[in-house]
Amino acid sequence: MKKTAKLFALLIVLGLAGCATNSDLDSVRTQVVQANATADAALSAANEAKATAQEAKAIAEDANATAQKANATAETTETKMDRMFKKAMYK
Repeated sequence: MKKTAKLFALLIVLGLAGCATNSDLDSVRTQVVQANATADAALSAANEAKATAQEAKAIAEDANATAQKANATAETTETKMDRMFKKAMYK
């Protein structure tokens, strides 16, 4: 009888431990799902930031090209003005 009671008590302890383990596994699974959702959201935000950065880069490159054209025009105009001034001084 004592052996049966001890065996029964041992089975109960093992059964409860198994339930706690299943509960722990469910908790871990929930945490993994939440972590995956957070990682997906972070990836989406990173992709949006990358797209915005690429657009900003394209705008900056266009602005740089425009500035270089304006600088070249200014240099050309300055050269012409210098020639005109020198020509006027010789007259």
